[in-house]
Amino acid sequence: MADFSVITSNAVWRPHVTVACVVAVGDRFLMVEEDVNGRLAYNQPAGHLDDKESLVTAAVRETLEETGWTVAPEYLIGVHQWRSTEHGEGVVRISFAARAVSHDPGRTLDEGIRRALWLTRDEIVALGDRLRSPLVLMTIDALLAGQRYPLALLHSLLDEDRYP
Repeated sequence: MADFSVITSNAVWRPHVTVACVVAVGDRFLMVEEDVNGRLAYNQPAGHLDDKESLVTAAVRETLEETGWTVAPEYLIGVHQWRSTEHGEGVVRISFAARAVSHDPGRTLDEGIRRALWLTRDEIVALGDRLRSPLVLMTIDALLAGQRYPLALLHSLLDEDRYP
């Protein structure tokens, strides 16, 4: 029988858990232009899941913080695992299709975010290696191909009101 007593919490590998929203209005997608390690990169509104936060809440929060847009997630597009070329660590990204609800043009955006913009798929493809990850185009194409899963697949037992 294996001796698990030698395993400590520091020895357990933990990927970065991130969320992203694909927000489409007509043929345009909401994107962010951001400074990443001294280079200009383009991404969907995305970021890390915070402790005691549901995946859906994190996606809404990150979109608002990075773009000034309040969104309503409608579908799960997918869960993607990859190794970041920026920091070399594993990432698990949960991507949502979300509907734009309202915009606060005066909102201060997260540090490093230059601006939010709406681009067509062709304009996004033309960005080439300036896309922050291959997941940007992959999730747009999945949405355009009709890949949509109900949010009911996700379950959270967190009482977010209890943890400010």
